[in-house]
Amino acid sequence: MTDITIATHNGNFHADDVFSVAALKTIFSSFNLVRTRDLEVIKQADIVLDVGGIYDADAGRFDHHQRGGAGERENGIPYSSFGLIWKKYGVEICGGNKEVAHSVDTGLVSVIDAVDCGHVEGVSKGISLSQTISMFNPTWQEESDYDACFEEAVSFASRVLTRFIAAATGGISAKEIVAKAIEKAEDPRLIVLEQYTPWKTTVHRLSEEALYVVYPSDTGEWRIQTVPVELGSFEDRKSLPSPWAGLAGKELQEVTGIEDAMFCHNGCFIGGAQSFESVMKMADMALKA
Repeated sequence: MTDITIATHNGNFHADDVFSVAALKTIFSSFNLVRTRDLEVIKQADIVLDVGGIYDADAGRFDHHQRGGAGERENGIPYSSFGLIWKKYGVEICGGNKEVAHSVDTGLVSVIDAVDCGHVEGVSKGISLSQTISMFNPTWQEESDYDACFEEAVSFASRVLTRFIAAATGGISAKEIVAKAIEKAEDPRLIVLEQYTPWKTTVHRLSEEALYVVYPSDTGEWRIQTVPVELGSFEDRKSLPSPWAGLAGKELQEVTGIEDAMFCHNGCFIGGAQSFESVMKMADMALKA
């Protein structure tokens, strides 16, 4: 379908209506976008979001400003128009993958909903994506066209949404790879990945014994990295040997006896060598330290 009409409110815009339109752009190859508060025009639209006072997904109505709102998630975060659109179309947008759609809802959609609905509990402070979108609005000193600014914001939001979906997809695929590496580890304290994949969440979920993770870098060398005590922590389950701290090249090679040892961070949470064999020697030394 390419001749549908999508309606949202005119004037000042926010992240929920901008991202709603960005999401719909991935479903409908083309559509007529009308930004208005004219109720007669709104009634004629095929899809209405963030205006109109009605939530009825089957009828294509996705507003949340009516008395009583439009419901909330199990965690208490209310739905804004973006959340309502995602609730209906999210799985389709993510190629039928419910886990990816849920991940995007958790990391992006629900946060935008929370800010829009004033549900700030648990929302990190500082400049937010919602504030960034709001800055696309013309200031009081500018005579810019609101609709043109809205289109710019939608283009930006479309790119952000695409990258969120890609990141969520990659993270979920990584879970399987890391889980298999944990399962086949010869020593449960050392997890070896044949290719770099995001590993911290899965290692914390599946292994209480893992101390180090070995993986190839994107430039061909090999790395050994410590497993933090908890996600986001700078404290490690077991640091790399302290005599290695801050050393690189010949200095590290002399201390370790490994001819192609490359570096160890001053914080002793990551080190590297040119070959797999050598980084495994570093791992063996670290385990025995």
